[in-house]
Amino acid sequence: MKKITLIAIFLSFAFGNAQSTAEYFTKADSFLKANVSNGRVAYKNIKADPSGINNLLDMAKAIRVSKTDANTYQAFWINTYNLLVIKSVLDNYPLKSPLDVAGFFDKTKHDVGGENITLNDIENKLLRGNFPSESRFHFVLVCAGLGCPPIIASAYKPSTLDAQLQKQTVKAINDPNFIQVNKNKVKVSQIFEWYKGDFTQNGKNLVDYLNTYKKEQLPEKSKVSYYPYDWTLNEAK
Repeated sequence: MKKITLIAIFLSFAFGNAQSTAEYFTKADSFLKANVSNGRVAYKNIKADPSGINNLLDMAKAIRVSKTDANTYQAFWINTYNLLVIKSVLDNYPLKSPLDVAGFFDKTKHDVGGENITLNDIENKLLRGNFPSESRFHFVLVCAGLGCPPIIASAYKPSTLDAQLQKQTVKAINDPNFIQVNKNKVKVSQIFEWYKGDFTQNGKNLVDYLNTYKKEQLPEKSKVSYYPYDWTLNEAK
């Protein structure tokens, strides 16, 4: 009898958590659709009524996700990272850049998903650390700077995650502003410099990696350099 009761409690918890996770993704999707346009965030509007993002992050405090369900885990932490970046901007709004706030990424702690962690912890420990072969995270985690690949007006969801990761990676690498090509000279974001190891796994060089997603292939002997990162706030005008 005791064993049956424990199983019932476990199933009830698992079902309830799955429900809350699904609701979280749905509400995050609605929030982003209402407040993101063309890769920019309507911080001023959200600041005027922060109830939506506050409710979302209150939900995120109670959600627990397991690495064994990789898609749900990754989708939860990608969305939560992007929402926490928005909330951190709002907490210091108005500002011109997230770098205007000391410790924005590496000191300020956030209570979410049963963790008390920084933005860098989410990116480097929970996502990159647990899934080291997944380089596409870099094209969906949005740091509030214009130099970052743009935030999308929808949530990342477990059922569509791989397609979303692929779409955003292809979009970024084929964006002439993000990857600047002049004959055999290629200028790329400093993202590729800071995280070079993520893009040069399994014996690939950076040009090999880019050509995996480029519609127009780069010459094999392309010379790669890095242009300065633009930390200007990605605010909707």
